Amino acid sequence: MADLHALWTDPTVPVVLRSTKTSPFGRKVRIAAQVLGVDGRITRLDADTRNATDDLRQQNPLGKMPCLLIGEEAFYDSGVILELLDLVVGSGQLLPPVSQPIGRLRTLTRARLADGITEASLLMVYEDRFREREQRSRIWLDHQRGKVERALAVFEADPPDPETTDLVSIGLACALGYLDWRKPVDWRSHHPRLVAWLKSFSAAVPAYDQTESTAA
Repeated sequence: MADLHALWTDPTVPVVLRSTKTSPFGRKVRIAAQVLGVDGRITRLDADTRNATDDLRQQNPLGKMPCLLIGEEAFYDSGVILELLDLVVGSGQLLPPVSQPIGRLRTLTRARLADGITEASLLMVYEDRFREREQRSRIWLDHQRGKVERALAVFEADPPDPETTDLVSIGLACALGYLDWRKPVDWRSHHPRLVAWLKSFSAAVPAYDQTESTAA
């Protein structure tokens, strides 16, 4: 960790976030950075996952974003980056420390569930965007919709603590924001507790509205 802290605090070492303004996973990182007060240390640089010449593919062999570069070293995906930011700040705000293993694992599990909403939603959007109408699979779309609806039901029954801004709440807020934007699933009419929770979250965490993008 000493090496990471030394790199982070060295102003000559660039810290670059490869992402776009519209990426829901990149938005997670940008919200977390603002919440932790380290957003001024990070420069965002657009990435194009479909461009074979974009050096994102050298930085992350999967060609996925977000990818955080600290000097010459790359860290990915968004969950790893949020843990990294929490370690750099040393606050334990985003997830419980390793000294609290059960709490930490529960937080990580719920965070993965929130991310799963975004992942399945993205796959639904991509199915419509990148396939011709006759190529689209209703079975595939229903499969992904089922993931979203089951995960939303879990959070509707037990929303995150509105007083806590952690991996779970940031991931869930970005997932709901993506659903609002791309609308692969109508979630608001069936999940009133989550509607209220997102309203409270956005009011308590200015970074949520500040990182919103309505680009095409």
